[in-house]
Amino acid sequence: MTPTMSALTRVQQLPQALRFVLVGGSAAATHLLVVWALVQGAQWAPLWANGVAFLVAFWVSYGGHALLTFAGSGARHRQALPRFFVVACSAFAINELLYLAALRWLPWHYLLSLLAVLLAVAVGTFVSSKLWAFARPAP
Repeated sequence: MTPTMSALTRVQQLPQALRFVLVGGSAAATHLLVVWALVQGAQWAPLWANGVAFLVAFWVSYGGHALLTFAGSGARHRQALPRFFVVACSAFAINELLYLAALRWLPWHYLLSLLAVLLAVAVGTFVSSKLWAFARPAP
């Protein structure tokens, strides 16, 4: 067994909620890094940068959840990918609305506002992913 496969096996043995946090944390870190790079490096408006960051972080999230969080669910990619995209897009729409509100009405730094929004939306994403996007297909 290669060291990479050994590490993957160890992560897959962690409780599902912890795997979700690890994958979600990786996706959130990717999201934050892309927003930061676009705002600071390319002078984009934070709300526009957030849209691009979502698309990048989506693939980190889907890949991680398919390989780690919900690997034993039995869901096939042709079912899980479009469903997870619906979950992620719904979460993103809520994310954008909450982020817009935070940017307008809270005296917080844009990254702190985004982090708070990402954490708030994560709970609904887990439940929707577990019960629908990655649910075991009906026989």
